[in-house]
Amino acid sequence: MIAALGLGAAIGILLGLLGGGGSILAVPALVYGVGLPLRAAVPTSLLVVGISSAAAVLPRLRAGQVRWRIAAVFGAAGAVSAFAGAVVNRQLDPRAVLIGFAVMMVAAGIRMLRRQGGDGGDCALPGGGVNWRGCLPKSVGAGVVVGFLTGLFGVGGGFLIIPALVLLLGLPMAVAVGTSLIIIVINSAAGFAAHAGDATVDYGIAAGFTVTAIAGSLVAARVATRLPAERLRRWFACFVFVIAAFVVVQALLSPPAG
Repeated sequence: MIAALGLGAAIGILLGLLGGGGSILAVPALVYGVGLPLRAAVPTSLLVVGISSAAAVLPRLRAGQVRWRIAAVFGAAGAVSAFAGAVVNRQLDPRAVLIGFAVMMVAAGIRMLRRQGGDGGDCALPGGGVNWRGCLPKSVGAGVVVGFLTGLFGVGGGFLIIPALVLLLGLPMAVAVGTSLIIIVINSAAGFAAHAGDATVDYGIAAGFTVTAIAGSLVAARVATRLPAERLRRWFACFVFVIAAFVVVQALLSPPAG
């Protein structure tokens, strides 16, 4: 339980600072730090990340940094495809899932090291409006891909959502972070529903993990504007690479029981 509390706080801090990223560490934290089997870690991860993201978005709601309609379209498309990802997950060996998960972590780290594009595009017109003829298909397509990965790997998808919102939809970074947290809540809820029957969730561990994650996310969200975001992204990317290597080694040498 002590491990769950500490790891939950760390994941909440990442969510509060970056609007994502914490979710990519939740599965390995639950598998290797807490000792849950993968089948139980996936739904537990989605439960924790969804609730923590809901808490982390509160300060951004007050700042008006959420695009609700884009979040609804993106999240609804992802919610549907998350069930398809969960179906694929059930057909794969747990070791293969974790290795694939490590590959996604490396891709996430690389994205975080790259400088992100500027604002503009169909989803963020100069006057603050939206050209839905161009924005709608982009939102649906990006949502389907991210939702599938949510169901497959048991992650909220913030490490993919934020680049999609900034680079494809043209949202400003601050708005992308707030909108991402809403989408993570939607995707996590759908993914949890898809995986809930796979294994019994230890709600005691989940509760402890979630409480500290919420506390960490709220504290981090309050201080996020005072910290250098670019440096945080670089540090987090390096941390992701280390965790990805650890996951691959553990999966190859002693894969967890499914």
